[in-house]
Amino acid sequence: MTERTRPTQADVARAAGVSQATVSMALNDGPEARGRLTEETRLRILAAVEETGYWGNLAAKHLAGGRTSVFGVFTYEPVFPHDSSDFYYPFLRGIEAEALQQDVDLLLFTSSHGGDPARGREGLRDWARRGRLHLADGCLLFGRHSHRRDLSELLAHDYPFVFIGRREADGAEVPYVGADYGTATEQVVEHLAALGHRRIALALEFPEHESGIDRRQGFDRAVQRLDVSALRLDGEASEVAPLLEDVLGTGTTAIAATPDLAAKLRMLALSRGLELPADLSIARLGDPEHLYPSTVEWSGFTIPRHEMGAGSVQMLLRLLQNPSRPGETQILLPCTVTAGSTTGPAPSPTQETHR
Repeated sequence: MTERTRPTQADVARAAGVSQATVSMALNDGPEARGRLTEETRLRILAAVEETGYWGNLAAKHLAGGRTSVFGVFTYEPVFPHDSSDFYYPFLRGIEAEALQQDVDLLLFTSSHGGDPARGREGLRDWARRGRLHLADGCLLFGRHSHRRDLSELLAHDYPFVFIGRREADGAEVPYVGADYGTATEQVVEHLAALGHRRIALALEFPEHESGIDRRQGFDRAVQRLDVSALRLDGEASEVAPLLEDVLGTGTTAIAATPDLAAKLRMLALSRGLELPADLSIARLGDPEHLYPSTVEWSGFTIPRHEMGAGSVQMLLRLLQNPSRPGETQILLPCTVTAGSTTGPAPSPTQETHR
């Protein structure tokens, strides 16, 4: 994090064409501001804050020249767990456990999105511009609906943060602790090939997301090396019937799918009278975000969610303690591959003709 000449409220006031007192009132965002300032004026001031880069200077107001030992947690979607089986629960438990170990407190930013991913993006920018992120020394970010522009802005203003999950930003390297989906997917395909499957499908629900790209790259590496036929499918978990028809129509005998798609494909295949895994093997590429009552022992891999949460706290602490030499700032942790019961030997050609 480099030193730079920091702008002042006076610079913001000149850029916005208002008094410095008006700028102060808008940035404090109290009842007086909401009663006296028009929305047009407030937005003009926030635009001037962004233009001048003043939002990066607001840390001094909260830190008074020192660290608070408070780490923020900003989420792009509502992720506060309903119970211990929730997808996000292990991430938060990992964050909490490591924060206790490192003697730092956590500040959960909860009012940024109201359940709307688009508001989540604007919430992060707005909070940063007004300095609310600087209530904490740095921030842990996670959620699927992130935005590259947000991350680029935070990096440009030297705000310390770590993303939980691999993320990319334009023109800069994002600090992250993620899961190695590529290697895990490659290992799952190896498992299917070892069972005799020569036609394997990849089904992704979010193919353009970084996690989807990683899975696809791992899949492609495996099928090229193992010389198996590949079928690549993208779709919504609510529209699995066409995907299953494509699988059955091409003689594909195994599917590697993202969790929600895997669960829906399995239920649909069973409803069509297929025997699993005798007729069709399905491997799940990760942990489900939506829980289904089931005692199925899934083949595939699980995500190191607790370790990712803990590792993000460790990385943020390193960034704060030694910003010029923080060590490795892009880490992918290994996933755990399991054989499970949803994959089995490939059906014989006679079986395939009767599917």
